[in-house]
Amino acid sequence: MSCDFITVHVLLLCALVRAQQHLLPGSCSFELGSCGYTSDPESGSWSMNEEGHLISVESEFLQDYDEAVLVSPVLDHQDWSCVRLVYQITGKGSFQIHLRPDSDNFDYLLWSSSTASDSWLISSLDLRNSTEPIQILLTGRPERGFGNSVAIFEIHIVPGYCIECNFEEHHLCGYSNSWNPNVNWYVGGSMTREREDNQTNNRGHYMYVDSVYAKHFQEVAKFTSPMTTVPMSGCLSFFYHRDQEMGNIFSVFTRDQQGHYEDVWKPDVYITSGWTHVSVDIKAPRPLELVFEAAFNSARGGYVAIDDITFSPDFCHTDTEPTFDPSIANCDFDRGMCLYHQEREDSTGWRRVTVKANLYRIGDHTLGTGSFLLANAPSSSRPGYVGRLHGPLLPGNHRYCVRFFYLLHGSKSIDNALLLYIYDENNVAQEKVWTLGDSSRGVWTQMEITYMKPMTTKLVFVSICKNFWECGLIAIDDITVSLGDCRAHTDPLPTECDFEGGVCGFIQDKTEDKADWLRVRGHTPTSYTGPRGDHTTGVGHFLYIEASLMRPGHKARLLTSDLRGSSSTQCLVFFFHMYGSGTGILSVLLRDGETDRLLWRRRGEQSVSWMKAMVDYTCMNKHQIIFEAIRGPTLRSDIALDDISFKRGPCTDLTDVTPFSGSSEYFNEIEK
Repeated sequence: MSCDFITVHVLLLCALVRAQQHLLPGSCSFELGSCGYTSDPESGSWSMNEEGHLISVESEFLQDYDEAVLVSPVLDHQDWSCVRLVYQITGKGSFQIHLRPDSDNFDYLLWSSSTASDSWLISSLDLRNSTEPIQILLTGRPERGFGNSVAIFEIHIVPGYCIECNFEEHHLCGYSNSWNPNVNWYVGGSMTREREDNQTNNRGHYMYVDSVYAKHFQEVAKFTSPMTTVPMSGCLSFFYHRDQEMGNIFSVFTRDQQGHYEDVWKPDVYITSGWTHVSVDIKAPRPLELVFEAAFNSARGGYVAIDDITFSPDFCHTDTEPTFDPSIANCDFDRGMCLYHQEREDSTGWRRVTVKANLYRIGDHTLGTGSFLLANAPSSSRPGYVGRLHGPLLPGNHRYCVRFFYLLHGSKSIDNALLLYIYDENNVAQEKVWTLGDSSRGVWTQMEITYMKPMTTKLVFVSICKNFWECGLIAIDDITVSLGDCRAHTDPLPTECDFEGGVCGFIQDKTEDKADWLRVRGHTPTSYTGPRGDHTTGVGHFLYIEASLMRPGHKARLLTSDLRGSSSTQCLVFFFHMYGSGTGILSVLLRDGETDRLLWRRRGEQSVSWMKAMVDYTCMNKHQIIFEAIRGPTLRSDIALDDISFKRGPCTDLTDVTPFSGSSEYFNEIEK
């Protein structure tokens, strides 16, 4: 998130003279009160400054709390809007903003910062249009110790998008200048430069950069928008005024979180007699920022000015290619081959199979009971065979993130057993982007590849069978393709937990339990029980109960933190692993007040594979979800959990929502 450093004195001065702008409900300068914002009674309290225009939380006044949560009034913003926040973190601490939808059990993190500063900072974040009421939560977490605090100067919620700006507001809409000792972007207007604002009969403000102090060849000045926080595509418009004189270069780029630049626009003319309007289509499927860049070759390189940056969700050019959906290349093979096909129709190199899991072979990655693609099976492959699996065509000039899972069985030699190529539309190989290296066998393992080509391309998975002794079984499943770099950082949703970064706020029950859920990676220590790896990537973390540390009938309970109630149906999705001759019972319960209600149950050995479960439930009150494992009669009773998520329901796939209804005798026997 781009930030603009502004002193308190400048803010106070500009606040008195800035142009009036339409502010939406939820905006507040904290001069006459809190504007309906209240402190959450279950956290610490925010305090108004006695002199006004400030609300803060200080570590010495938090008492027994670790944080203070400021909750907005209920907002009904059906159109797109932008939150612009002026804040300060003093000393050590952090500041977060969450969105609370009316019909959801979770609060969603929109933005966070732990950047301390001696001056005020600006941050901007987009709020998508919504048909349901929302609330904004502002959480201050100053660390324990003297002098640590978080303060808010003002909150502005304005219609439109955060990249829009007419530069009349004192904080420049969160745009920032990349400081250069010689050339920089400055605010222009009737008080500082005798150049007309582009608006008719209005001597307002604009941004400009001048070459008068340029000392070196290619002196560069960059003016950067806030980072977009939600996907957006449409028409970017702005006005510019340019005098090239002895030479300058003016252009507009986008830059993502990985630092990748993409051209957006460059002018066709060197000199403009007045303000010139520009409209260009952009697509931001991932977080991006706009960069207005001017480069000068000498002190006589002229100037560039910009003003009135606007955005529309409608494309400005009719010939613009519609937003491309790369999910056409996704496939889990459960209902067929999707848009994938073999190079020859009579080929049997790749086969879609469903395997009943056993000790030597596990099921598919998607469900544990579904289908996947298998290559190099002895019955279908011959020595020297090459099998090519072609995917659908993908447009060029896009950066793609390709993810898939692969599984290896058998042969000791795996050189070139599986490869991934990028082909063009003429079936010419452009690049080999991945080759199977040394890998664990019998575990679904995730692979990620990022690539970008100027031409239309497609994915081609290649399996090679060198000879009878080196045809190890190769399987692939769950291919997904998305726009952007695989390395691009995305904050985990509060509704999802893969246990890679911790336990996501889950709580161990210490009151009745005789054991805990353990977070581990790799295979579990007892033979013939437990998974060989996690479900998420094959090499990550999961939770499980270690039967050797428990006695028959001992329980281990894992509880979510308190979830808000909702009138909407919720869909709980998770993966479980119950393999072993002595496997006990896994249950999911809903705790509403003092009552625990059974939602789902499995008992006994289920599969050597990870299995998918989906559970519908509705609860209008504050509640918790409990995962309860009961150890079986033998040491081969490990039970594991991974990839727990909550979705707004009802569940779309009702293959596993019915609670287990077996005999109660075995249940009573285990509980003893």
